Amino acid sequence: MKPKKTKRLFHYFAAIFLISACVMLDQWTKYLAVTYLKGKAPLVLFPGVFELYYLENKGAAFGLFQNQQIFFLASAVVILIFIIVLYLRIPMNKHFLPLRICAVMIAVGAIGNSIDRMRLGYVIDFFYFKLIDFPVFNVADIFVTVSVVLLIFFILFFYKEEDLDKILHY
Repeated sequence: MKPKKTKRLFHYFAAIFLISACVMLDQWTKYLAVTYLKGKAPLVLFPGVFELYYLENKGAAFGLFQNQQIFFLASAVVILIFIIVLYLRIPMNKHFLPLRICAVMIAVGAIGNSIDRMRLGYVIDFFYFKLIDFPVFNVADIFVTVSVVLLIFFILFFYKEEDLDKILHY
């Protein structure tokens, strides 16, 4: 097998492994939330600041679009297809590693929350920043949010226009 093709396959398998491991982490934390938080008072870690609070979210971020599960699942499929196509177009060199990692983490978030929606009809959330009354969220949400913020940063400040052209005109 050619070295370039071997390198590409290695990156694809690494991405699949990372996605699987992170989705398992997300699902495990949600299992723990159900086991130790459901039906109980919030677990206060830092009084007035941060607590673990069980919530069954039938909406999207900030509780928007309640009970629109078909819409959410269809959106997740579209996002995953877009991420896969993007990932396949990203050059396999160190310079583009941050972009590949962001793509993988966005996929993790989409898959993690979609599993909940398909299996339960809602997403399990449990992290709550009471100090700022931030909406309750979960590990999959963290992956998506951090990745999108980093992606915006990388596009605005790290990658040059010609870098992005390599991806868009691959």
